[in-house]
Amino acid sequence: MTARRLLDRLKAEWLLLAFALLTVVLGCLDPQPLRAWQRWLQGPTLAGLAGLLIAIQGIRDSALVQHMAAALVARTHSLRGLGLLLASSAALLSMILTNDVSLFLLVPLTVAIGGLSNLPVLRMVVLEALAVNAGSTLSPIGNPQNLLLWQHGQLPFLAFAWAMLPAAAVMFAMLAALAWTWLPRERVALEPGALPHRPVVGGLATLSLLALAAMVVLMEYGHALLGAGLLLALFMLVARGSLARVDWLLLLTFAAIFLGLGHLAELPQVQGALGRLDFGRPLTLYLVGILASQAISNVPATVLLLDRAHDPIALAVAVNVGGFGLAIGSLANLIALRLARQPHGLRTLHCVSIPFLLVCAPAVYLVWRWAG
Repeated sequence: MTARRLLDRLKAEWLLLAFALLTVVLGCLDPQPLRAWQRWLQGPTLAGLAGLLIAIQGIRDSALVQHMAAALVARTHSLRGLGLLLASSAALLSMILTNDVSLFLLVPLTVAIGGLSNLPVLRMVVLEALAVNAGSTLSPIGNPQNLLLWQHGQLPFLAFAWAMLPAAAVMFAMLAALAWTWLPRERVALEPGALPHRPVVGGLATLSLLALAAMVVLMEYGHALLGAGLLLALFMLVARGSLARVDWLLLLTFAAIFLGLGHLAELPQVQGALGRLDFGRPLTLYLVGILASQAISNVPATVLLLDRAHDPIALAVAVNVGGFGLAIGSLANLIALRLARQPHGLRTLHCVSIPFLLVCAPAVYLVWRWAG
């Protein structure tokens, strides 16, 4: 690798380098025992991500995604209709399969459709990132923070969803308006010679789909480490080439983020500042939940505020709204951008997501408080 290529690669991995540096600096300034680092690393989450990456890479290599994209393009007439279909699918899937899994399914399909047609891929991926944040808000199992707060608050499934409905409704309405105005009105046009010529590798497609389903089930029942190990061994035996193409640097990036932000959240200075706030006031909890999500992502923010919040629903609303705005607000944003690998992805996301947060935050608060 030439020096120029190495420099370009390092620029592309700036997020990994930044959080690795944060982790090292905090480790030097505030040494902690090994068990603390193990807790911050979130091994099961990383294992689940690894298993999903392996399965999705197998699906990509089988050419199944390309053929599904061609079938969808052939049955859709307008870019706006196609975009609304993809965004709606992302929102609905995130309620059942979680926001991250939904992106692993839909972003590769979106990129494949963009290769066949005039669909603006980056716009669509940004909309899908916003859509899974909105959709997962409604479901107790839609994202990690909801799952944690649902269990912590010991609320019935439907009661949790009903309590989150006003916030989710505002997000859905804003998302639909954004998609309607931002997506082009023109007809879907196929690129010359874009239809896939390589046939679907049936064996690899079947194996990868079964692996994906098994991984989701094992994650649901708390066996992500086992699932990732089984998938790694299986693909080593039958699809080693797919393993080589997995984005392992994404795993390292998330490991650095978990370590750096987990340590940062537990600094005495941070804990002391939180101790001076009155979390019995709904507006205080709402604002702190959003701001903490912007600083350390919404799942660590939930863990940070869990024992201080008197109302788990209020905290859930805050950290779900906090998933918009900066890319770090929700790890789903980072996953979407990484899977798409589009130029200027981060800039485009921020140009849309930050104004979205600034409008969404007061609107959600007013509707949620009025409905409550």
